[in-house]
Amino acid sequence: MLKRIFDILIILISALLLMPVFILVVFIVRSKLGYPVLFKQSRPGLNGNIFNIYKIRTMTNECNEDGLPLSDEARQTEFGKFLRSTSLDELPSLWNVVKGDMSLVGPRPLLEEYLPLYSAHQARRHEVKPGITGWAQVNGRNAISWDNKFDLDVWYIDNQNFWLDIKILFMTINKAFKREGINQQGKSTVTAFKGTNVGDRNL
Repeated sequence: MLKRIFDILIILISALLLMPVFILVVFIVRSKLGYPVLFKQSRPGLNGNIFNIYKIRTMTNECNEDGLPLSDEARQTEFGKFLRSTSLDELPSLWNVVKGDMSLVGPRPLLEEYLPLYSAHQARRHEVKPGITGWAQVNGRNAISWDNKFDLDVWYIDNQNFWLDIKILFMTINKAFKREGINQQGKSTVTAFKGTNVGDRNL
């Protein structure tokens, strides 16, 4: 209950600052990347229950001659990279926090298709609500391996407390300014999780 009250309080306090930023970002995305500005995608949350996460689009809609989307690298723009590196694309996800699907701090919600691939240890990441930021995000983000991310997620679950959440939020602000760990080396995003083996398909 304290965590939920804290989440809503922080969002209310920051709303006056974030709303003008959100409106500006939406306007620029509409001008540079076109429509739609937002996208939603199903993600597993607490106990693996599925919800729709909302984010700002960071890639173009370019397709090949068969009508299929081009690779992430081909559709990524410098402006889109800036949105991701500063986490401005995550602003709509605050609505997920207000709705109760997510918390400000917790394991990041990953793709629904990953659910059957988790080990029992890795699946523990669903014992709490997913977060906009988390312990794995401030300790390497996408620059670390999937195994390390999941270990950090489980560590957070076993050690979570109010002061740890405060620490993670402050570390997140610092990481956003430094723009560290956004992508895996040599990738525009991050390679998909495929169980014990990491594949080549991008998120």
